[in-house]
Amino acid sequence: MEIERKFLVKQIPDDLSQYHCRQIEQAYLNTEPVVRIRQDNDAYYLTYKSKGFLVREEYNLPLDKESYLHLRQKSDGIIITKKRYEIPYLEQYTIELDIFEGHHAGLVLAEVEFTGTDEAGQFPVPDWFSTDVTCVREYCNSHLSMC
Repeated sequence: MEIERKFLVKQIPDDLSQYHCRQIEQAYLNTEPVVRIRQDNDAYYLTYKSKGFLVREEYNLPLDKESYLHLRQKSDGIIITKKRYEIPYLEQYTIELDIFEGHHAGLVLAEVEFTGTDEAGQFPVPDWFSTDVTCVREYCNSHLSMC
């Protein structure tokens, strides 16, 4: 189960180099339900996500590089590339700051995962966040892969 909120960002934090960064490439084999492949640095995954926005089922299966490359050829739409910075926030949160590259260069989104919906609703939003786009389809990566 994934419980996650997503936000637009009005200001990127200074000195991102101090945070762990992952290079991500992902492509979609299907968008309803979501079946995605992802290269995350040197790791490869096939992911299934159920319908939903704030709360949804998510299953990750490991792939090897050859399988990833084979499936990437079968993907539909735009291959999404982004840098993901992991920014600690308060004691219990990690903000995943996605800075998109390629076709969606200029888009910046922040995601935060939670252990429950109550916690998600009570999350103290940082000042550098802007609009909550958790339930806005246009900001789902699966949708972005089609635009």
